[in-house]
Amino acid sequence: MEAVLAKYENNIVFEYLEDLPESDEPVWILGVCYNTKTKKAELLSDVRSRLWFTYRKKFSPIGGTGPSSDTGWGCMLRCGQMILAQALLCRHLERDWRWDPEKPQPKEYHRILHCFLDKKDSCYSIHQMAQMGVGEGKSVGEWYGPNTVAQVLKKLALFDDWNSLAVYVSMDNTVVIEDIKKQCHQPRYESRSRAGACSQGEVSMSGQSCSEGQGRAIQPKRPLDWRPLLLLIPLRMGINNINPVYIQALKECFKMPQSCGVLGGKPNLAYYFIGFIDDELIYLDPHTTQQAVESESDIVVDDLSYHCQRTPHRMKITNLDPSVALGFFCRTEADFDSWCKLVQQEFLKKRNLRMFELVEKHPSHWPPFVPPAKPEVQTTGAEFIESPDKLFESEEEFEILNV
Repeated sequence: MEAVLAKYENNIVFEYLEDLPESDEPVWILGVCYNTKTKKAELLSDVRSRLWFTYRKKFSPIGGTGPSSDTGWGCMLRCGQMILAQALLCRHLERDWRWDPEKPQPKEYHRILHCFLDKKDSCYSIHQMAQMGVGEGKSVGEWYGPNTVAQVLKKLALFDDWNSLAVYVSMDNTVVIEDIKKQCHQPRYESRSRAGACSQGEVSMSGQSCSEGQGRAIQPKRPLDWRPLLLLIPLRMGINNINPVYIQALKECFKMPQSCGVLGGKPNLAYYFIGFIDDELIYLDPHTTQQAVESESDIVVDDLSYHCQRTPHRMKITNLDPSVALGFFCRTEADFDSWCKLVQQEFLKKRNLRMFELVEKHPSHWPPFVPPAKPEVQTTGAEFIESPDKLFESEEEFEILNV
């Protein structure tokens, strides 16, 4: 098993990476268009600025006795972290923010990173995601699909008072405008506790990570005009392979200014797709094992390993597994209204582009919509994969990495 796991150890260093071709074909990255002949440096800077989450090792055991590495099973969880992190970057720093390793970064940037550190009291850590997945029927150490990760993110966001993000996951390929507006117009809650502490998974302004069990009173605030929205749309665009009729529609998603990327990949291999060029998708690959980053009291995180500084990966759209989750971020209600108009113009009026339905009212034959509320979470951390051999369901999984 150690020999097999070693294939993940910095495997990307040894592969041949073809440069992005200089072409007249436009490159779309999360709603922004580039020309590789004239704007290649800007394009690469944009890709490098996305937060890149990969397998990590030597973090504290999940649940106290579980795995201390997610190598071989956590790739979709890492992709879920990436799509959520992109929403948080847009929420706090806006889409045109760029990362420069030579310059100091805003405090909001480091606070976002603290949310994803590999420890139990970071609100979107591998620990929190894996244990929240138990409620979705997934044992710790089991591989996830796009829909399961979307459901986990929706639940974890309820515990995150700082970002106050509304995560809506569509059902039955249908996005309901009425339900989204009801969820985004909900009042948010703030935590009031001793010594300026914050909610679980947050980082206080002093830089301290919040620990579990701090006494705090939850006080309702006045309703917001709009809680920033991360909209996730799980889809199946075919049976065994992607149906070519959906390819143009998928491309249109990356052109939207609200684009937050796509969760998907190949069987048992998850990627975070951020754009396309011609008939190829561009993605960030989590299949590299890095050391877990330690950051206790200092709010500044050693962030070099959270940005992929190599040429971005590409794959043929036709090789995409048909099971995906589309992501869109709407910072304001006007952003969401604009997204609805784009969908109606680009998808619903062109039948060959129809991937999902957008409806104004909640369907009468559905159960009533109840905005998600903070659940009672009770996980013992005991539901782990019985044998490491079960981490690798696909015989070819280790042989086809980074194709």
